[in-house]
Amino acid sequence: MNAPTKTRQIPAAVTLTKGAEGRIADLMSKAPSDAIGVKLSTPRRGCSGLAYSVDYVTEEVKFDEKIETPAGTFYIDGASVLYLVGSIMDWVEDDFTAGFTFENPNAKGACGCGESFMV
Repeated sequence: MNAPTKTRQIPAAVTLTKGAEGRIADLMSKAPSDAIGVKLSTPRRGCSGLAYSVDYVTEEVKFDEKIETPAGTFYIDGASVLYLVGSIMDWVEDDFTAGFTFENPNAKGACGCGESFMV
């Protein structure tokens, strides 16, 4: 007789703060009718090589990570997951600027303006 297989829940690659979840909820409340969620990716851009990009998504892609939040569905581009594992995504807003911020333990450096990073 075989022992039952134990499964454990795998933690999400990126942790969303309450601020990030609130912003995702706000984005989804204003989303185009065909949007099914918001997706984080790391396209090649900027002087350090990779940048963070958050966009609406209209269809699921096979290898994307899918995270269900109270704010809506959040996706992480499958090709970007390895660059983002262990990251914390937040939404910061003050008198001068507003935007998503990332604490990424995989980033080995960033450009001076903060737009791009390298791993």
